Amino acid sequence: MKASDLIVRCLENEGVQYVFGLPGEEILDILDSLADSRIRFVLARHEQGAAFMADAYGRLTGRAGVCLSTLGPGATNLATGVADANLDHAPLVAITGQASRDRVHKESHQYIDIVEHLRPLTKWNTRVETGAVIPEIIRKAFKLAESEKPGACHVEVPEDVAEESADGAALSAERTRRPSPDHRALETAARLIEAASFPLIFAGNGVIRGQASDALRALARGHGIPVVHTFMAKGSMPYDDDLCLLTAGLQARDYVSYGFEKADLIVAVGYDPVEYAPKFWNPERKKPIVHIDFTPAEVDSYYQPAVEVVADVREALELLNGLVKGQKDPTPFFGLRRLILEQLEESATDDGFPLKPQRILHDLRAMMGREDVLVSDVGTHKLWVARTFPAYEPNTVLISNGFAAMGFSLPAAIAAKLVHPDRKVVAVSGDGGFLMNVQELETARRLGLAVVCVVFHDDAYNLTQWKQQTRFGRASGATFSNPDFVELAHAFGAKGYHVTAARDLRPMLAEALAAAGPSIIDVPVDYRENARLTARLGQIVCPI
Repeated sequence: MKASDLIVRCLENEGVQYVFGLPGEEILDILDSLADSRIRFVLARHEQGAAFMADAYGRLTGRAGVCLSTLGPGATNLATGVADANLDHAPLVAITGQASRDRVHKESHQYIDIVEHLRPLTKWNTRVETGAVIPEIIRKAFKLAESEKPGACHVEVPEDVAEESADGAALSAERTRRPSPDHRALETAARLIEAASFPLIFAGNGVIRGQASDALRALARGHGIPVVHTFMAKGSMPYDDDLCLLTAGLQARDYVSYGFEKADLIVAVGYDPVEYAPKFWNPERKKPIVHIDFTPAEVDSYYQPAVEVVADVREALELLNGLVKGQKDPTPFFGLRRLILEQLEESATDDGFPLKPQRILHDLRAMMGREDVLVSDVGTHKLWVARTFPAYEPNTVLISNGFAAMGFSLPAAIAAKLVHPDRKVVAVSGDGGFLMNVQELETARRLGLAVVCVVFHDDAYNLTQWKQQTRFGRASGATFSNPDFVELAHAFGAKGYHVTAARDLRPMLAEALAAAGPSIIDVPVDYRENARLTARLGQIVCPI
């Protein structure tokens, strides 16, 4: 067989369902081999979109999403999505074509060293120099991409290698069992929790990656321990659970900061510092910390655990729950939870126009089920989604928060709809981020995917404006004009809606969510709420 056939057989062996990508001359053999396989090639309209699709697929399934591009500009276009997967700890394998080996030693059309280009953006990457090593390379790429902490791997395939003859067979893709926790470390953690008067669990994305949400909830409820979660761990503890103190992540002093200050022990579970640096929640470096994660703690002067339980997170939580004796009194934290909920629900039913972000998200939540999926782009709206949008189950709110890449939401929503065809999927973005990958609306329409794009429309890169106003008292270089989003939707063969009053939003959402294909809802947003939030965060009084 050809080497490209062997590559595809190895991908099939890894359980790959989709390859997201664009065609190109240097990957003709791989595309031809895919055509005869069980794998569905999903043609995207830009390589960045393809990489974001693979990124989101990896986050939602725990199995590496795969993206494919040709050499040169095709490969460099993948870079943002590859880096996003790497810092957001989503398993991804990128495969790129390359010029034949007799061209790479000299100046040559479209040739640059993509392996070196992607080296700092990946966990591991390599070039296939001979077909004989393909089974080992593909297996290693998937094994490393999917092992904790997950991330991106890259395989480059020169076109002359892809077309040559190759012998071999795919290697075993059995997953290795993660190590069980050390008993003495667990005992130490249990004694620290028992000795604490006001322990607080800080849940990170590792809880969701490790499918440990049920174990987390059992530990919290079994011993009366409140839970704070990061942006990417929304849904690990249900929004409507009395022990849920909601989201930490704003660099400004937020209400949940008082929960950290009240706590005399932080139990950090699956916590990734890339989301929210320890200096923001442990500024005096005095909090005793129990670290529970798949990997040892990052070295950080603000994060020095008293004990590290390095093992499978779900098993560690299950065993710890059985070792901890006694029940804590979470009552002092209930006042804080009430305050947080009161603040988050403020303006949620405001009828003003343009709409306040709280009203947009309130109406959106009302029209979605507990297991439907919201995908947030990056911008001011992301902060409002993270703080105020209720999440009840894991992986129902996807946020790019490690790399925080604009343009994420629409491609990621396409992947979410492929993974969960029976759930409603909504992509929330600002008008800036939406236009960065708007071309993927054609992909959604072509695939017949009912993805609803809710666009917060304010004609500006507002998050930058917000920070400029806070720091300098003025904003500059951040405004633009927009197309008519309704006409733009129609041009793509999608449905388009323009909100002209607060009362319009719910019926438009109902119609869009019931449609058979993609749609855009253009919602003018009143971001004066940002300044009010900034002022309020500087004046909050703690109830505990």
